[in-house]
Amino acid sequence: MKSAFCIAGTHSGCGKTTVTLGIMAALVRRGMRVQPFKVGPDFIDPGHHRRITGKDSHNLDGWMLSKETNIGLFQRYASDADVAILEGVMGLFDGLSGKDEVASTAQMAKWLGIPVVLVIDARAMARSAAAMASGYFHFDPGLSVIGVIFNRVGSESHASMLQDAMEDTGLKVYGCLPRNKDVMIPSRHLGLVTEQDMEQDGKAIDRFSSWIEDYLELDELLQDTKIVESYSWPVGCGQSGPESEEVKIGIAQDQAFCFYYPENLRLLTEAGAQLLPFSPLHDPSLPEGTKGLYLGGGYPELYSSQLSQNTSLLREIKEFAHEGGPIYAECGGFMYLMEEIQTIEGDFFPMCGIFNMRAKMELSLKVLGYREVVIRKDVIIGPKGARLRGHEYHYSFVQGWNGNVEQVYDISDQTPGRAKGEGFLFKNTLASYVHLYWASNRDVARHFVNFCKQYGP
Repeated sequence: MKSAFCIAGTHSGCGKTTVTLGIMAALVRRGMRVQPFKVGPDFIDPGHHRRITGKDSHNLDGWMLSKETNIGLFQRYASDADVAILEGVMGLFDGLSGKDEVASTAQMAKWLGIPVVLVIDARAMARSAAAMASGYFHFDPGLSVIGVIFNRVGSESHASMLQDAMEDTGLKVYGCLPRNKDVMIPSRHLGLVTEQDMEQDGKAIDRFSSWIEDYLELDELLQDTKIVESYSWPVGCGQSGPESEEVKIGIAQDQAFCFYYPENLRLLTEAGAQLLPFSPLHDPSLPEGTKGLYLGGGYPELYSSQLSQNTSLLREIKEFAHEGGPIYAECGGFMYLMEEIQTIEGDFFPMCGIFNMRAKMELSLKVLGYREVVIRKDVIIGPKGARLRGHEYHYSFVQGWNGNVEQVYDISDQTPGRAKGEGFLFKNTLASYVHLYWASNRDVARHFVNFCKQYGP
């Protein structure tokens, strides 16, 4: 690896994702191998990173994962890249509380020992932008903030004023990026539109890279973020070989189901799984020889009509569950296993019907936050007492549940003493709203694969 740095923002919405994608695109167009990372539990930004770089973007998180695990993941995936780029979350210093740096971008940049470039939305600011930059520069002496990128700059004269204001701050200005509608990514209720819904836009890399090459000192940024020869990574997550026999596990992957931590999938493969992608939107049946299913999150509510029309697959998944087939589902996958989804418009669409409940969509966010899960009994992903960490974020809630479905999770947020029941179990089907990061407990993947081995002929 030749260079590594973090792109952070002053706040959510300042444009750090757009700037990050632009830098990645410019480097890819130069022929460089770019390894992306994302601070926090987000699935959508990493998808856009992958669309630009061709490489999976891996989530690093100061609450879900230990310091050693985060460093290990960074080491594993950045080792053969020319440039490693970490996109921050929220504002640079925002995390779980106002009292410490836990789960913040600043914490992660310090753990990894990489410099930070700050993105500032310069709309309606001139000299005040320098005051803002100085505050971020001096707030934490243990953090290396090396410069700024001004975004949404109104004109050349505006850029000149910003440059003049920054002269005495001790920070470099790497670029003054003008407003550009051609590099904007549309949003919807869970965040930006996913990469799957933008694949048809084949000219995105050219637009993003031209925007950066024209207005950002990219060579200077790479020079200032070089990794010196003596730099060495601490030993991180280990690697073990796969089990002797591969187990076929179907994984739902299409526009409706696209939220997966890449490390979860790698751990499954390492444990001996042969992952077989299938589309609940388009495929009439499960992959041949399937011994387990993994149904991740996504946007089933946007495709509920199409999902409900694929009756042969709905029926097959329900039969698989009733026969004791192991199914792990989370968030959108959980909704897919319910009796039906009720859309915001009030329409009802039947789903698999494994759980006698309805997912009702709302206009406002229902739940958001980190979760720790303790398993109450032996289940397909772990034994009684196993602990995992993850994140919950959804606009739907459960209706019609009368309490007759067993709950096997004790779930708490980052505040101790607030545990509640969750994790719904039907035979060997386990479903929850929580997106679990299996790197928080590396035994989970092996436990699930071993369980799937025991199913069927």
